[in-house]
Amino acid sequence: MEPKYVYDFAEGGRDMADLLGGKGANLAEMAGMGLPVPPGFTVTTDACRVFLATGEPPPELEGQVAEHLAALERAAGRRLGQVDDPLLLSVRSGARFSMPGMMETILDIGLNDLSVLGLGRTPDRERFAWDSYRRLVQMFGSTVMGVPSARFEAVLAGIKKQHRAADDTRLDTCDLIRLVETYQDLILEETGQEFPQDPAEQLQRAVLAVFTSWNGERARIYRRREHIPDDLGTAVNIQTMVFGNLGPDSGSGVAFTRDPATGQPGVYGDYLQNAQGEDVVAGIRNTVPLQQLENLDPASFVRLRDCVQRLEAHYRDLCDIEFTIERGTLWMLQTRVGKRTPQAAFAIAGQLADEGLISPEEALARVGGHGLARLMFPRFDTSGTREVLARGIPASPGAAVGAAVFDSAEAVRRSAAGEKVVLVRQETTPDDLPGMIAAEAVLTSRGGKTSHAAVVARGMGKVCVCGAEGIAVDPDGRLFSTPAATVREGTVISVDGSEGLVFQGAMPLADSPVMRYFEEGGQPPADSAPQVVRDVHRLMGEADSARRMEVRANADTPEDAARARRFGAQGIGLCRTEHMFLGDRRPLVEAMILARDDTERESALNALLPLQRQDFIGILEAMDGLPVTIRLLDPPLHEFLPDLTELSVRAARRDALGQQPEPREAELLAAVARMHEENPMLGLRGVRLGLVVPGLVAMQVRAVAEAVVARKRAGGDPRAEIMVPLVGAVEELRLVREEVARVLKRVSAGSGIAVDCPVGTMIELPRAALTADRIAQDADFFSFGTNDLTQTTWGFSRDDVEAAFFSAYLDKGVFPTSPFETIDREGVGRLVRIAVAEGRAARPELKIGVCGEHGGDPDSVRFFHDAGLDYVSCSPFRVPVARLEAGRAALPPAEGGDSR
Repeated sequence: MEPKYVYDFAEGGRDMADLLGGKGANLAEMAGMGLPVPPGFTVTTDACRVFLATGEPPPELEGQVAEHLAALERAAGRRLGQVDDPLLLSVRSGARFSMPGMMETILDIGLNDLSVLGLGRTPDRERFAWDSYRRLVQMFGSTVMGVPSARFEAVLAGIKKQHRAADDTRLDTCDLIRLVETYQDLILEETGQEFPQDPAEQLQRAVLAVFTSWNGERARIYRRREHIPDDLGTAVNIQTMVFGNLGPDSGSGVAFTRDPATGQPGVYGDYLQNAQGEDVVAGIRNTVPLQQLENLDPASFVRLRDCVQRLEAHYRDLCDIEFTIERGTLWMLQTRVGKRTPQAAFAIAGQLADEGLISPEEALARVGGHGLARLMFPRFDTSGTREVLARGIPASPGAAVGAAVFDSAEAVRRSAAGEKVVLVRQETTPDDLPGMIAAEAVLTSRGGKTSHAAVVARGMGKVCVCGAEGIAVDPDGRLFSTPAATVREGTVISVDGSEGLVFQGAMPLADSPVMRYFEEGGQPPADSAPQVVRDVHRLMGEADSARRMEVRANADTPEDAARARRFGAQGIGLCRTEHMFLGDRRPLVEAMILARDDTERESALNALLPLQRQDFIGILEAMDGLPVTIRLLDPPLHEFLPDLTELSVRAARRDALGQQPEPREAELLAAVARMHEENPMLGLRGVRLGLVVPGLVAMQVRAVAEAVVARKRAGGDPRAEIMVPLVGAVEELRLVREEVARVLKRVSAGSGIAVDCPVGTMIELPRAALTADRIAQDADFFSFGTNDLTQTTWGFSRDDVEAAFFSAYLDKGVFPTSPFETIDREGVGRLVRIAVAEGRAARPELKIGVCGEHGGDPDSVRFFHDAGLDYVSCSPFRVPVARLEAGRAALPPAEGGDSR
């Protein structure tokens, strides 16, 4: 049976998005609902994948497209390319996941030098026909034939300047005819080929151009940014054209069923009279708010509002809708679940739950940790007086400060050099994507909440202000001007995406209300609290009720421990004792390292003991009643000594000057040289230190035990746990455990208070994971140190390789994301699963967690839940994110599906 590569809209539905792409599946869904959808059909992602693999479309595709086109022509009573009243088609991309503006669209397929005359056969349609033809020639010339789009824009700008026309609607028919002729000459000059007059050739080449655009640079950059797989391919939607550029009774717009920036209920969006849809999203002319359509065309507004309400009820979510009005007739061109800001995501999820459209569990599934983290970012402190430089449309909230730059390449260059930048454009195009990724914020003088800049910025969580009409952007002069000031490239500006304001200079920052909510302990907010705080509180409660995993914090001081507890941490999963040996305690560590005999070493350790004990008392008090996992000293001892090169240079300088070396410096140099390792990460550290340096483990364990005693005497409930780092063999853990037991027994006997601390180990070496069944026999718990486990599994030294080649690996697709940010499921993750399974097989009651910073990464938290871990631990500021994601991970698959 011949494979099927083409589906009519009547044959599909939203559940076929993998095959028909998001746009095609949703067009089919709307058609099935009886909404006014222009007839058409979809070429599947399967066909695209064949083309990408072989360089040729499937042999069956041409015949299937012809068959569906013939049916379309019969239903319309018109043929593609007929001279008197031609059927015209749009050809649009439609991937599984929304990629706004990243791939190609070609409108008005079917026009040529003859059919344009038939389309404009009456005086009232003549200008419209040539306007449509110039759009086709421009889109086809750039998209299909490879002529740089800037060449076409330069021609159009020249004609507008000649006629002093503010925009292209001011050009008359003669201007448009001249524009078409100039465009065709430009294509011939650039490519050596004529613009094709055969409509069938136009259609065939347009479909293949959309396929090809899947691997275009901007599409690949966007997929890497959004973690969209490269092998999905795109569908192609071929649809009867409807026209919004037929005059004042026509137009195009974009509607949202709720405000995508704030979540406020109501119909939001932009409308543009006498325009095609591409004019709206490109932001080349400033739109009017969608509510004004009620005055311009009341009947169409009522029909649109009905469609919008039906779609939201049907999809049970915020919908993003494109529509065209053709001489008073409404046509629905696209719908999809709309991208939204984090603030809107929390608000809309709660509203839909209140309205009974979704369950509380579904509401939790609709938000995510990445969005919550952005809500915790600081905001501008506007309590003081500061002159506003410009005002625009608040398209994507947040606060950003950076140097103004005026093109994508400069944004990328400066960002790579470590400078924060704000990309300033008249309007953005898909080619600006690298600069938008590099920038802290985007500022445009044109466009609205549905422009390219706004939609892409919201999807990436970037600050964005659009339609700032008060600024005149001069990209050639590399400046923008307002009535009060001129801002040249490199000048620092501040962009407030929540209020739509721009300030000169760096505005001071203040904590966001969400951050203040967590700092104050996450208590139920008052009715007067900001709505975003109430929305966050509600869904954090849902997450805490749903989650199975505990969330602990990585904290080394009483202050960090107290903050983590306010943020909802259920204990400390990693207390790094090496941080307690820095600052003014470093000389005591040096004395321990330089000790010439046991007496000197014991003296240094005895000096460290009370200091470390006091640290532990403070941390145990802050976490009273909750577990505190204390890791024994982990890094190489030379990290507590001066740098070898620095000492060597000082010694050489003294020698050159004929000076005698200072005894202590000579002693330090000898010790550092003796302890120098080529790769300290794999050298004398972790459990190896405890076994080689006499008294070190005993001192630390005694400090822990005496801190436990002190807290118990004070009426506290200390729950200290001792964690042995870098164990690779069970024999190492067994030896340390024996010493721990001896110390705990002595402290218990001496104090008269029983001290019983669980002893476990970090699993951070592949051998430890692969011998977990043996190690578990002597461990009360496992905690995965995923930072070092990633380094040792990949053979990377993180400090050396991230700057050296990680960016190239990400660009080449070796990594979808850095394995130090999100867990490598295939390699490191497999070791985790092995260790969990074999550790619990040997010891069913084994407690297992993770204390690497992956414990606060939203994508990794889901993996740890699936792997069966009992808890994750992360830095205090990431605790709320981990709590939210642990709750989402516990939802059934239908609730916690892909939220992209």
